[in-house]
Amino acid sequence: MTLQQILTEKIQKAVQDLFDVALDKVEFQATRREFEGDITVVIFPLLKLVKSNPVELGNKIGDYLVQNVAEVSRFNVVSGFLNIVISDSYYLNFFNGIKSQEKFGFVLPKEGDKAVLVEYSSPNTNKPLHLGHIRNNLLGYSVAEILKASGKKVYKTQIINDRGIHICKSMLAWQKFGNGETPATSGLKGDKLVGKYYVEFDKAYKAEISELIAQGKTEDEAKKQAPVILEAQQMLLDWEAGKPEVIELWKTMNQWVYDGFGETYKNLGVNFDSYYYESNTYLLGKEVVQFGLEKGIFEKDPDGSVWIDLTAEGLDRKIVLRSDGTAVYMTQDIGTAIQRVKDNPDVGGMVYTVGNEQDYHFKVLFLILKKLGFEWAEDLYHLSYGMVELPSGKMKSREGTVVDADDLMEEMTATAQSISEELGKLDGYSDAEKAELYKIIGLGALKYFMLKVDPKKNMMFNPEESVDFAGNTGPFIQYTYARIQSILRRADFDLSQTVQVELHEKEKELIKLVELFPAEIQDAAKNHSPALIANYIYDLVREYNSFYQAVPILGEEDQEKKVFRAQLSQKVGEVIKSAFGLLGINVPDRM
Repeated sequence: MTLQQILTEKIQKAVQDLFDVALDKVEFQATRREFEGDITVVIFPLLKLVKSNPVELGNKIGDYLVQNVAEVSRFNVVSGFLNIVISDSYYLNFFNGIKSQEKFGFVLPKEGDKAVLVEYSSPNTNKPLHLGHIRNNLLGYSVAEILKASGKKVYKTQIINDRGIHICKSMLAWQKFGNGETPATSGLKGDKLVGKYYVEFDKAYKAEISELIAQGKTEDEAKKQAPVILEAQQMLLDWEAGKPEVIELWKTMNQWVYDGFGETYKNLGVNFDSYYYESNTYLLGKEVVQFGLEKGIFEKDPDGSVWIDLTAEGLDRKIVLRSDGTAVYMTQDIGTAIQRVKDNPDVGGMVYTVGNEQDYHFKVLFLILKKLGFEWAEDLYHLSYGMVELPSGKMKSREGTVVDADDLMEEMTATAQSISEELGKLDGYSDAEKAELYKIIGLGALKYFMLKVDPKKNMMFNPEESVDFAGNTGPFIQYTYARIQSILRRADFDLSQTVQVELHEKEKELIKLVELFPAEIQDAAKNHSPALIANYIYDLVREYNSFYQAVPILGEEDQEKKVFRAQLSQKVGEVIKSAFGLLGINVPDRM
């Protein structure tokens, strides 16, 4: 049982015994720093049940707890707040109980529990991954890991947008201008090569538009009549008709992109359990439309198009099938969701990691799936996130429009190298060890800076600020972890022994924070927010550094205190590593 659970039971019993009143809920908060106490009970809600003033009420409950609860040593009351001091023995017993626990705070899924499917990344196959994809991947991967740690069975998936006019543009440009160029002959990653021809198409298209306008066409006419766009549209029709040479080229160029994406995912440290492809799923959902018509959920207009009327729910009418019988994105998403549950029958909910510009789409999707009667539709969640930007002028891509994911990761590694070399702390490292460390620091800086911000907020990513070795950054936390490992390497005694000590204030504060870790995991899972884990671990690391400055560890003369402080350091290090693992961040043993 957690401290809050213990105290809730005891306070409910106190209120029952003292006032003959049943108390449903006890409200806790952290004790303010200017007052003595480890945890605070808010008394004001009790005044609705017990006729008294808050100070008198707090004192009566406090006296009862001191007399009847071993964990409570003393208390004080400030206005309507009961500040409780917990005994050292409670914290020592707690610490001794968890110090040898592997993966402290993690919960295993129960037999028969429903799984959660988390979708993220979901790129187009006509260009490389960019800065927005980085935030998407880091959020989706981290939320999946946090849900797993909270006790859920999790499947990670993505849907790849591998069909449509944008794909045909790259294919056509490669046919026209590529001269048979491949990733092997060009030395370019496959996704970058395909992206290059997407840009080439755009150049050719703009040139033809300008030429047609010069011949007297309007801009709108020129955009529709440019030969290159007509060719791309024909290629799409040929693809849909299954023309062999078009399908063959499509498969070849898509594979180049998948190989390139795979390299980026590996460098970013994210993975997937399954992949869905729009080329396979875009017809899914049409059967469901027929089912919805029969059930009266959908309605057919005179032109043959099929709609759902959601005006009663504060939304609008939404088309699910065009008059020519072709599906829209909504239909595809309905079908894909249903297919995923068919593929994984134990799925009881899904998380979609998609930018906030799609908020309305997911409101409609979730509502339609509920109306269709799918039980799992009650547990669908849109992990909506804001835009990420860079300071103007920094790290523009080769096209000058978007920031390439690979370029950003390389730049972060280079920035980490530059700052590390300035600090001059890597004597004795081989070149290979240095290169690996720069990558760990650079990627740790990138991931932590992205994930410490609430997903719903827009954010400005500053590469140099993120690699600062002081403040709320990944490298600061990584450096603290490495410091702890250095202490443990020098500890020449048995760290598994149990010792009894009188707790220093700083030791107590650290244990209190460590104790919160399991609840932080559950809270982060409930809110789908890696930021809660990131900011918790920053608080823990800041408290550890305060402890490190305040008391000697290996320099302590009292052997039992020395052992205890090393053990406490070890546990803090384990929690840092576990928490950073939930964010997809590695920690180095030396820095």
